[in-house]
Amino acid sequence: MKFIIKHEIRGRLRIHVIQGRMSYEEADTLSWFLEKQEYVTDVKVYERTADAVICYEGERKRLILLLKGFRYDKVDVPENLSASSGRKLNSQFREKLITKAVLHYGGKLFLPYPVRAAYTVIRAVRYIREGLRCLRQGKIEVPLLDAMAISVSVLRGDFNTASSVMFLLGVGELLEEWTHKKSVGDLARSMSLNIKKVWLKRGGQEILAEASTVVPGDTVVVHMGNVVPFDGEVSGGEGMVNQASLTGESLPVRRIQGQSVYAGTVVEEGELEILVRAVSGSTRFEKIVTMIEDSEKLKSSLESKAEHLADRLVPYTLAGTGLVWLLTRNITKALSVLMVDFSCALKLAMPISVLSAIREAGDSGITVKGGKYLEAVAEADTVVFDKTGTLTKAKPTVKEVIEFGDYPKEEALRIAACLEEHFPHSMAKAVVDAARRQNLYHEEMHSKVEYVVAHGISSYIEDKKVIIGSSHFVFEDEGCRVRPEYQERFDSLPTEYSHLYLAMEQELIAVICIEDPLREEAGDMIRSLRQEGISKIVMMTGDSERTAASVARRIGVDEYYAEVLPEDKAGFIEREKAAGRKVIMVGDGINDSPALSASDTGIAISDGAEIAREIADITIAADDLWELVTLKRLANAMMKRIHRNYLCIVGINSGLILLGVLGIIQPTASALFHNTSTLMISLRSMGNLLPEEQGEQA
Repeated sequence: MKFIIKHEIRGRLRIHVIQGRMSYEEADTLSWFLEKQEYVTDVKVYERTADAVICYEGERKRLILLLKGFRYDKVDVPENLSASSGRKLNSQFREKLITKAVLHYGGKLFLPYPVRAAYTVIRAVRYIREGLRCLRQGKIEVPLLDAMAISVSVLRGDFNTASSVMFLLGVGELLEEWTHKKSVGDLARSMSLNIKKVWLKRGGQEILAEASTVVPGDTVVVHMGNVVPFDGEVSGGEGMVNQASLTGESLPVRRIQGQSVYAGTVVEEGELEILVRAVSGSTRFEKIVTMIEDSEKLKSSLESKAEHLADRLVPYTLAGTGLVWLLTRNITKALSVLMVDFSCALKLAMPISVLSAIREAGDSGITVKGGKYLEAVAEADTVVFDKTGTLTKAKPTVKEVIEFGDYPKEEALRIAACLEEHFPHSMAKAVVDAARRQNLYHEEMHSKVEYVVAHGISSYIEDKKVIIGSSHFVFEDEGCRVRPEYQERFDSLPTEYSHLYLAMEQELIAVICIEDPLREEAGDMIRSLRQEGISKIVMMTGDSERTAASVARRIGVDEYYAEVLPEDKAGFIEREKAAGRKVIMVGDGINDSPALSASDTGIAISDGAEIAREIADITIAADDLWELVTLKRLANAMMKRIHRNYLCIVGINSGLILLGVLGIIQPTASALFHNTSTLMISLRSMGNLLPEEQGEQA
């Protein structure tokens, strides 16, 4: 790629690409390519000017060489990248807004008054038609008020006022439509699939393969807790599939051989073999967009209240107009009331505030699936944390393997990794990674693997039953034992680590010691949550009482519960809600999914189990728990902005009505001030809620 450097400071480069007009597709390709580089921290590509601003870390020379070697046709971008990027949408709405402003103000400067008057009358027909439609339906709503204000202005020959009212209404409609579509698109992209590897069935054996290599006609195996990667038909197995991400159904549905399944749904129970019918990602994106647009997920209760309040205020505005005319017999003063209403500001500013908050959350790496969840976070007073992978680091590591039988450490770790690699959990990943680092590769040597939620894994190797999991599962549920000669070794297991117990034929053969270090920011994060209005912080874990007590003491939670099952977490949350508390649940694993569903707002860690991410209402990045504080601050700030908007709308419009009734300002000025204030409040509502320095501190 040929380019010139237009401006440069340390760690930041602005370049101009030497080519003709840059298309949306080329801009998306360049942006996606650069964002994927580890040392590139931020990218902005401007297709209009063919410029790019790149922030980077490390050596400048490496970035220059990368740019020189870049070719659009050599980059393998994800399917449907351009269609879902939002770049084209933003450009189209920007052009519409500019065109509308140029036509309005250009017409005033260059068109003769009779031509402008005729054009205003033609434009007014649409608004009058909408008002008449409301009347035919027996409704007295905002379109009727707009139609009356415009009609009266036209009948009085005040075409400038009518034109200004229609211009500001049009700008408001454009802003609302753009903000809504952009938020829907951002949300849909965040919910789109990002599956890199799948279990492919070949010759009766499961092989871990790149998702990009799968073609229609292949058979993939989806284990419990995993996302269905492609649209297809069940060719084997049986399972309960959660389809909430596509259909909104809260309960999972049973799927057996011959029935269809869809990409993005989650296997909650059982295991499915799926004959792949389609590998396109675009259908998934389109389904999500349709689902979001048809659902009420984007609506917070405050948005709904604002809309209903706006419509309920219309009759009062009309009554006020009539009353002023009856008392004063002055049509000008009566029109001052008609030209000013509370409803359009309420209908416009509130949704924009909520949708802008969702957008700002997305900029911070937080995916919010709807405005009502931000509202719930603002109202929350209780947070329940899972421990493993949430308060502790998402990447625990194996520190030691202690053998208790005839299998050496390497072989025990190989067996453990063979079982654990089928299931998405941070502990399982630690075992698999440890085996890989020691080059302990293996063929699939076990039979069908059964996962027991919150307990462990069971299978057979050469007709011998092998299990791996918690102490409760191995020794109490399965009745395994420790050989007498190893009892002393067992009693002296290092207490600073979490333990995975591996047993074969009811005899312990190894204990895998896993270091699950606490996140450095956990304690400060919890203190900050308290400052933001959270009064009760609880930790729940399946770990032992000893481990739980140690972590709870170090981070300062109010309550902790050890050795809990998934239903215990969900039950606790239900009891808290019954007591009148608003509860947030934060987790990352399969065993957290019932609690995530039960809470007022479920928050999942982004690299946790797929089922947790699908069920959760909000997803945060895995690398920093400060995002929880950012989320709470953002939700609180959104509520403050909405209440401030209410006060501004009521105060400004009441003042304008009073000034009009007293004859201090004319209806033209009332309409102008009213629409200008509505536009300014809406534009302010689109701004960031959190100052940049506060976001950086969090």
